[in-house]
Amino acid sequence: MSTENLPQSPEQPPRKPRVAVVFGGRSSEHGISVVTAGAVLRAIDRTKYDVLPIGITRDGRWALTADEPERMAITDRRTPSVEELAESNEGGVILPVDPANREVVYSEPGSVPKALGEVDVVFPVLHGPYGEDGTLQGLLELSGVPYVGAGVLASAVGQDKEYMKRVFTSFGLKVGPYVVIRPREWERDESAARKKIIDFAGEHGWPLFVKPARAGSSIGITKVDDLAGLDEAIAEAQRHDPKVIVEALLRGREIECGVLEFEDGPRASVPAEIPPAQSHAYYDFEAKYIDSTPGIVPAALTPEETAEVQRLAVEAFEATSCEGLVRADFFLTEDGEFVINEINTMPGFTPISMYPQMWQASGIAYPELVDRLVEAALRRSTGLR
Repeated sequence: MSTENLPQSPEQPPRKPRVAVVFGGRSSEHGISVVTAGAVLRAIDRTKYDVLPIGITRDGRWALTADEPERMAITDRRTPSVEELAESNEGGVILPVDPANREVVYSEPGSVPKALGEVDVVFPVLHGPYGEDGTLQGLLELSGVPYVGAGVLASAVGQDKEYMKRVFTSFGLKVGPYVVIRPREWERDESAARKKIIDFAGEHGWPLFVKPARAGSSIGITKVDDLAGLDEAIAEAQRHDPKVIVEALLRGREIECGVLEFEDGPRASVPAEIPPAQSHAYYDFEAKYIDSTPGIVPAALTPEETAEVQRLAVEAFEATSCEGLVRADFFLTEDGEFVINEINTMPGFTPISMYPQMWQASGIAYPELVDRLVEAALRRSTGLR
């Protein structure tokens, strides 16, 4: 019997790649991560990707959340939280641990687990420890799920300001003076640890910046003008991280530059300048996110200065084995030298954040930037590379 005239089954259209946007987390940058996720969810191309929002609560529970980016914004000077967005106070999302299976499962006490479908790539918009520091990246490597951004080593180095500076120095990048107080030093002999900082101030002068060594978004940082404020500054930094880094003041202009991974390798954006915040002692959390102190994009630099900071930003990206994206922060000192302060492997990523603004000025709008990052992650394999 001929099958020529029988109705043919239409071919199923190819499944769209599914992107899990993971946000929130256990760090002090939880709220900013939620804001970032809202911006990514608004911008991601829904005709090209299926999207699954997954929030991590402050106590570490993976929650299925509403796909409602309008609820993920700063309101009344207050950042949102995953707890406010979670569909259940008890349910949890479980990622696969078998590289042959990318099925995500949602489970609630007393209920049959529900399959949420396979995830093709994770967009982790977490900031700070337990997300940006290589811990989540390690989990995704074990699961065999591709993800946006830096791998395990680069994420860990990019989170720890001490080892970041050590890597930069080993690759010939200039860093400013700093001293580190590790937890065991403080526990063993507080007086000796404090003297170490006082001796550093004697050599480099006041003011100093006392920081948590493994935090971001300018959280926990204190500008200390004299000895009287030192103990309080150390206590504030230790609230966020038992390891403290103290940096000398560098006089000059704050210049930032974005790096993005293209098919042919990393490229740098036009640089931006962070002007002195008029109502803040320095560019702190409130200046960045609450009062939204505007940056200058592009920075008023000579063509030679622009080319140099772009070169150094890509060098920093390569030195730390980064992937996907990086924001590199520099000081342009009074003698015309660029000194690298730090990199961020998952920088602030709302449309008003400096990283997207620099790429907007470089010709890549926010939705295209999100798309390029997802595409770069889909091109990469997990494992050693």
